[in-house]
Amino acid sequence: MRSPVTVSIGAGPESRTVGPISQTDIVRFAGAGGDFNPLHHDPEFVRSSGFPGVIAMGQMHAGILAGLLSDWVGVEHIREYEVRFVAPVFLGDILTASALVTSVNSDGDGDGTTLATVELTLTRGGDTAIRGSALVVAANDQ
Repeated sequence: MRSPVTVSIGAGPESRTVGPISQTDIVRFAGAGGDFNPLHHDPEFVRSSGFPGVIAMGQMHAGILAGLLSDWVGVEHIREYEVRFVAPVFLGDILTASALVTSVNSDGDGDGTTLATVELTLTRGGDTAIRGSALVVAANDQ
């Protein structure tokens, strides 16, 4: 097991860019996750649903954010992870995942463990697609 990363408020990993999102990305994720909703692959169904084009699965993007976080702090140090889907992601979108420490509690569990709150964002162009947060075990930089 790796040691917790040292953090301070305002710290975070380098942002990660993914995309452009392709139909192949969506098909691969559908196969891995079992999400075969026609919104993700059937252009006629998508148009009849009022969307301008095929949309990618929200869980795919939640996974992109989780990957950024776990690569930075180590999956074994993630205590909580939650996301809120704000806007759909379409074919061709280029996504940017970012994370930022917003608080550090040096006695998070009452046992001396340092816990950091991390705000997560996934954007497509200038729009936010996902907002999220995580609670991670960390080493305090203070």
